[in-house]
Amino acid sequence: MTAAAPVDDAGHSIMIVECRHCGLRHAAAEMPAGHAALCRRCGALLLPRAAASREVSLALSLTGLILAVIANLMPLMSIRIEGRVEVASLASGALALAVGGLWPLAALIILTTIVVPLGRLGSTSYVLLLLSRPNPPPHARTLFRWLERWRPWAMIEVYLLGVFVAYVKLGDIATIEIGAALYALAALMLVMATLDVTLDAEAIWKALAPGIESGGAGKLARCDACALVSGEAGEHPRCPRCGAALHARKEESLSRCWALVIAALIFYLPANYLPVMTVISFGNGAPDTILSGVEHLIVSGMWPLALLVFFASITVPVLKLLSLLLLLVTTQRGSRWRIHERTLLYRIVEGIGRWSMIDIFMLSVLVALVRLGAIASVEPGAGALAFAAVVVVTMLAATAFDPRLMWDSAGENP
Repeated sequence: MTAAAPVDDAGHSIMIVECRHCGLRHAAAEMPAGHAALCRRCGALLLPRAAASREVSLALSLTGLILAVIANLMPLMSIRIEGRVEVASLASGALALAVGGLWPLAALIILTTIVVPLGRLGSTSYVLLLLSRPNPPPHARTLFRWLERWRPWAMIEVYLLGVFVAYVKLGDIATIEIGAALYALAALMLVMATLDVTLDAEAIWKALAPGIESGGAGKLARCDACALVSGEAGEHPRCPRCGAALHARKEESLSRCWALVIAALIFYLPANYLPVMTVISFGNGAPDTILSGVEHLIVSGMWPLALLVFFASITVPVLKLLSLLLLLVTTQRGSRWRIHERTLLYRIVEGIGRWSMIDIFMLSVLVALVRLGAIASVEPGAGALAFAAVVVVTMLAATAFDPRLMWDSAGENP
């Protein structure tokens, strides 16, 4: 389905843009590259337009691929204790967790540090190369649609912070050498951050689906995948640009979010009660929970690191759960109380949840490095699996919640 774009009195193309946080629709002139529009009601970013060319984005994605390959093939870190040496790679921590029986945790680490980053970089490069053709194939739209949905699950920067925590914890008991993979990961983090800023998603969508503009027959709805506002025509409407299922609001948003929040609350109890890991040195050791790990950092005088771990692993999950409960209850009650602040709260909840993975990534590094038999070893605990479940489920809950429903229930949207 295609529709001719409306124009203003000066002949400039007009596009319909809907805020994904409050649902307010805007009629805006076509924005040039390097500009961005903000929602006039809630202040959310509506439609960023990057100034960089496709060639720059392609160069960044190809550079990222090279760095990702180096990071996966080269050593990450090595330690030396009592003449024994152990070397860890990016994948060895996940493999050690799988051997210890925590294969779901191993799969999560492989997914967030290897599969998704490589998939995003490879797919971005592939789509950008396809744009050199006069008529890009339809599967390029499907591929680019999924790229945006997987963005939060690429956690290179969080993994690097976990490596840093592991480095500090081991610094006093072992000699540590940094491998080439760690430098490659640091460079990869910068490249991926730059790519996120410079990639003009709207320009790519226009090139992948030329002639398809906002508007159309039927009730208008915003596509959650590509942001196009189009008509919900047909029994099972789909976005004319990317092919995603089209809904005015996320399906069963509140019920799905409630179910996920309740599941996270159930997982939260064993996550804090069960041991995350057990450090054994010369035959002696005691299990560590998340909180006892923070206490050990404080006793060792590592106050800044203790505060970082406490905030990411204890404060953030609690605040996320409380915030989601607040958003759910006030939405169902149709409350108008501090609706702008609640919208901002949702943006924060959506953005910070992934950083709670620091402890999980730190554990994977320690399990891979500290495998020195009778001298020292680190054994993972069931608490780590429960804690990872809390992080993943709360991220899914934030994704399931549709903040536009807050404004709908308060009577702010027609």
